[in-house]
Amino acid sequence: MNPDTTPPAPNLRSRLLRGAAIAVVLVAALSGSGLLFNEHLAPKATGAPGHALPLQPAETSIDRELAPILAAHPGETGALLLADGLDAFAARAMSARRAGRSLDLQYYIWNDDLAGQLLAREAHAAAERGVRVRILLDDLTAEGLDPKWMALDAHPGIELRLYNPFRNRASGLERGIELVQRAFSINYRMHNKAWIADGRVAVIGGRNIGEEYFAADDAVNFHDLDLMLFGPAVEQASAIFDAFWNSPAVVPIAALNTATPDELAGFLSDVDDAALEARARPYLSRVAASDTVRGYLEGRLQPHWSTTLEVVSDPPLKAGDDDRADWLATRLGDAVLGSRDKALLVSPYFVPGDTLTRELGGLVDAGVQVGIVTNSLAANDVPAVHSGYAGYRMPLLRGGVQLYEMKARGQQDMAGAFGSSGASLHTKAFVLDDRQGFVGSFNLDPRSANLNTEMGVLFDDPGLAAGVRAEYLRLSSPQASYWLYLDANGELRWLDRAATPPAALDREPDASWPRRMLAAVLGWLPIESQL
Repeated sequence: MNPDTTPPAPNLRSRLLRGAAIAVVLVAALSGSGLLFNEHLAPKATGAPGHALPLQPAETSIDRELAPILAAHPGETGALLLADGLDAFAARAMSARRAGRSLDLQYYIWNDDLAGQLLAREAHAAAERGVRVRILLDDLTAEGLDPKWMALDAHPGIELRLYNPFRNRASGLERGIELVQRAFSINYRMHNKAWIADGRVAVIGGRNIGEEYFAADDAVNFHDLDLMLFGPAVEQASAIFDAFWNSPAVVPIAALNTATPDELAGFLSDVDDAALEARARPYLSRVAASDTVRGYLEGRLQPHWSTTLEVVSDPPLKAGDDDRADWLATRLGDAVLGSRDKALLVSPYFVPGDTLTRELGGLVDAGVQVGIVTNSLAANDVPAVHSGYAGYRMPLLRGGVQLYEMKARGQQDMAGAFGSSGASLHTKAFVLDDRQGFVGSFNLDPRSANLNTEMGVLFDDPGLAAGVRAEYLRLSSPQASYWLYLDANGELRWLDRAATPPAALDREPDASWPRRMLAAVLGWLPIESQL
């Protein structure tokens, strides 16, 4: 062989190995420095302490409107279930418009889309009227939105703070390095969702702020659930907000960046333009026609009144906390495992793990009907979560658990491997023994149990339970979901009960082969604890 044409394979191999070794050392060094110096790497909480404003008997429109209703139900909290996206948007927009004292808004995601801009405009309009507005957002999904949030924060009546924020505000290499360096702490996120007006009205549940949550996106429709509350339990929501607002994990956005009056003017122009877009007018017309709006205007809204309703949350800091007595996972787990007759669970991201799988089977052995509605692969907007769930289906079915997977509407094969068009389940709720129940942000997965802070409403009330049970039955109906079972050979099957005749399917329904392959590959990775 001509030595001049022989490739220097050994030298090339050595260089590649050396480069890989250097990369591993660098990642290890970054991660190690984060482990050693994490408390010094995270931005410091510099915000002044803040608290919910005292309630007044007749200071605002909301005070005056609710006074006679609350007087007729002393000590009770009124609750309305909001399953419809238009109603859920209307509840937030109407309460913001009626507010005269305060708005406290706490969210994991606030998208810069039509719905996000319209609700941001409502918050700004309230501040213009003299309402004190506090906005608390998780920072993980806020990348690239600093100029708009800083502009809103520049209003004297608005303060915006971020939960567990990145030091590096710009996208790119520096933010990526910080993600690796702070991997031991940046993974803890705030998944809470609350909209509180004048300390009198609260909307608590599963919805973030974005088009898909409020039936404003033609491509994706998230099935979700909120509770709109009136009365004493709203003070519990305010206390939870204050605990997070004053937490060491929360930093004012003004301490991370700067804003100018020009930026504020530009942001307001963008939001005003959004209201004039072609899509906004028909959407707002649909909102105006919603049952919630019409019922409010006609004075016929009939909340369910209860004294056994509690707004609950994880503590603001879960990292490094070994005492889990006050964690939401503990309370919810105790409630579910205390079921005596029936446990009907709805969780879009469902990764039960060996322990919960075994415990749910134990409930079945004790005579409890256990049913679960979750997303199919085609409907799940996070394929990695489905990969963590898929391996538990057969053990659950063998244990007698009833499983339903949400059908996806739309052209799934056109959606690609990484996203879902059509319907997707986002409701997080359960009902136990036709009495107890929960509606909130908590998924039955390791992330909600161990990494995210979560929030919701616990109740022990047959009337509210009936409403949540009706939503479970709607989601598990033949039109909405597939029923999973094991055939005579013990193989997993999906039954489409809406077909004529009912059709048994032997692979993930409606999912394209790239999506099925992606879920299979992800299932090989040791990532279950992060799901």
